[in-house]
Amino acid sequence: MSIYDVTIIGSGPGGYVAAIRCAQLGLKTAIIEKYNTLGGTCLNVGCIPSKALLDSSHHYYDATHHFEKHGINADGIKVNFKQMIDRKNEVVSQTCAGIDFLMKKNEIDVYTGFGSFKDATHINITNKSKVTTIESKNTIIATGSKPSTLPFIKLDKKRVITSTEALSLKEIPKHLLVIGGGVIGLELGQVYSRLGAQVSVIEYMPKIIPTMDGMLSKELQKSLKKQGIKFYTSHKVTAVNTSEKEVTITADDKKGNPVEFKGDYCLVSVGRRPYTDKLGLENAGVKLTDRGQIETNDQLQTNISNIYAIGDVVKGAMLAHKASEEGECVAEIIAGQKPHIDYNLIPGVVYTWPEVAAVGKTEEQLKEAGVNYKVGSFPMRALGRARASMDIEGQIKVLADANTDEIIGMHMIGARAADMIAEAVIAMEFRASSEDVARSSHAHPTFTEAIKEACMAVDGRAIHS
Repeated sequence: MSIYDVTIIGSGPGGYVAAIRCAQLGLKTAIIEKYNTLGGTCLNVGCIPSKALLDSSHHYYDATHHFEKHGINADGIKVNFKQMIDRKNEVVSQTCAGIDFLMKKNEIDVYTGFGSFKDATHINITNKSKVTTIESKNTIIATGSKPSTLPFIKLDKKRVITSTEALSLKEIPKHLLVIGGGVIGLELGQVYSRLGAQVSVIEYMPKIIPTMDGMLSKELQKSLKKQGIKFYTSHKVTAVNTSEKEVTITADDKKGNPVEFKGDYCLVSVGRRPYTDKLGLENAGVKLTDRGQIETNDQLQTNISNIYAIGDVVKGAMLAHKASEEGECVAEIIAGQKPHIDYNLIPGVVYTWPEVAAVGKTEEQLKEAGVNYKVGSFPMRALGRARASMDIEGQIKVLADANTDEIIGMHMIGARAADMIAEAVIAMEFRASSEDVARSSHAHPTFTEAIKEACMAVDGRAIHS
């Protein structure tokens, strides 16, 4: 029987990063993955394929809506949807192959099969009818999450689909109904809207991306509405029925009146749930919370001292980069180091166009907590770089402590916000004040000048607005 210092169950961005860091620290490491490719949801049916389709559809949308203004005649452009899906698959294959390479490079043993606990130090790996048992001094559970649904919805995965099926459709929907106005629903909704589908988003809450700052929700809905996406907020879905080629959604509107929506596909995007099915947690004595998450302490350690859990199976935002941070953190804890994660500084991003990104506290949270704060904002349309590229939608909002001027939140919507948010994270990691950033030189012309200007606006001295 093989014996390991650390075994990781799950090879997503939490699991494979944890494995690499463990190996770097001199620990004999194994990783178990039930699918034939490594990378988990993120690389196979999540972050990477969705961004590939977002980029492809963005090129098409630009060509058909903006090229003429740039002086480029692009008559006759058509979508080859099969090629678009094929390219997405190539991106996924290349990325997953990169993880294979990293496992070999770091001398990590890879087991293909379903991992489950025999007891706290032994793991059974089932591959078809063959069962292999290994011994592990420490185990990291990194099994991620699966799409959630509503109790009355039957996911047939043909007409009523999750994000997984939406990434590999055989045709562009005529009318895509999206239940849920969160990140996944909006990103995939925009993909198909760009390609010609009518898209209707039905959201239970009064606003889309409801956990983010209200400014972002308002600005993103305004932008996507201009692109043709229809929104029905404060609508409670009560039934979803299908026929051979049609889906009918019944919902109660904000006044409680029943309304119907008809389309040829329905994307159910109501969040994700921790995936701990058949892990044999009871054999190891690992406890779950009442929300189905694995219970951990501040060290990401379960109630069983040699078993840890990271990523979507534990509390907190279900984000790939959060899982990666936790993977590195646990590896270092097992190796005897003392790492730390500041969860307040884990950024959130929506990869629509305009992109949305945020870190720290929202204005709503600060008001609720009674924090005395200052606000500075700056519109993207005031930037020369934004006008040059015709990406003038959006703004950046900076929230700073009224007494110390420390930046406590930054919220942005606009071109390249997903990349620009890193500047905010770095500034806040080093506890910068808005004055610190305002005094830092930013290259001209760039989108990041908007961050400098928003920080200057905290004290009412933005130059270009």
